[in-house]
Amino acid sequence: MCPGCCNDGPKRRLEASVCAFAAAVLLAFPAHGHDKARGKAQVLETRLGLASYYARSLHGRETASGETFDRTEMVAAHPRYPLGTRVRVTNRKNGRATEVRINDRGPTRPNRKEGVIIDLSPAAAAKLGMIKDGRSHVKVEVLEWGDDERK
Repeated sequence: MCPGCCNDGPKRRLEASVCAFAAAVLLAFPAHGHDKARGKAQVLETRLGLASYYARSLHGRETASGETFDRTEMVAAHPRYPLGTRVRVTNRKNGRATEVRINDRGPTRPNRKEGVIIDLSPAAAAKLGMIKDGRSHVKVEVLEWGDDERK
């Protein structure tokens, strides 16, 4: 709040109006890389389908990116997105969302035939509230394309 905004004098009301105007102007300009209308990161592509998550036994194995898979990280596997791509995954059942980085290839071909479009780390699946269900209907939004280079 601006100093003296609560006083009723004309000068104080003018100061309050100027402060309110300044706040409105600052809020009208989004942060770099964000959508002006919603204040969210720009979505480059959207896909709907099922998500599953990695089995416990894959922890510590090498991913397609060359990284070691860590079930506690916010990562995922996608069959075609460039490695390093950043996506937001939203559970359509409960509305919970999280961002993950694509560092592996998957899901398997049989799972893709069943409609699975992304495999999540257990940490990401837990954040989406889908551990109990095993698979969930999701929306996958690309926020930033990766460079497909092995790390």
